Amino acid sequence: MYESIKVAVTARHAAESFGLTVTRSGMAACPFHEDHTPSLKLDQRYYCFGCGATGDVIDFTARLLGISNHDAAQTLAEKFGIQPKSQTKTIPQIKPAVPLRTLEQRCLFALVQYEKLLRFWKRHYAPRTQEESFHDRFVEGCRRESFIAYLIDEMMDADPWRRKQAVELLLEDDRIHCLQNYVLQNQEEELKMNKNIHITTEVMEHGRCCT
Repeated sequence: MYESIKVAVTARHAAESFGLTVTRSGMAACPFHEDHTPSLKLDQRYYCFGCGATGDVIDFTARLLGISNHDAAQTLAEKFGIQPKSQTKTIPQIKPAVPLRTLEQRCLFALVQYEKLLRFWKRHYAPRTQEESFHDRFVEGCRRESFIAYLIDEMMDADPWRRKQAVELLLEDDRIHCLQNYVLQNQEEELKMNKNIHITTEVMEHGRCCT
């Protein structure tokens, strides 16, 4: 349901449907703080240059209406007539040879690392001006963080059945292994880029001293 909504409805569509006035350039007065000049940029996602509020269409609706993400998704689905995509794949059963607790810990660790990466991307790659286009990593941070946070909540739930369902979802098609590799690869890239920036800064400072 979450993915179906994000594909079908933009944050701008939702904002306009709830009565917000959006300019042709996609700007509106931010409803999340006292905004005298339009500082909220609306497109597939939303980002406020005033208060820093950001996220996808579900986050926007939840925050605007003061409800949970689940209720926001239901509201948008009813408002725009969206049906969840049918699931045709069979979720494999967890092999008894591997303790469930071990799988839970593995999945939770991978999710937490990915959530940290997404939060870093949302902060580090956020647009600095209204004219600046959205960076792909900023977009991914906005689109995926709420769902990853939801999975983490499921993994930490006291109900063992809900934890088991979350683990089975992450084990399907070896998703958790792919996620671990993806996070590790991007962490290494970020470290390398930040290191290069640091080295470049040192070289520039050394050049100033020499001159």
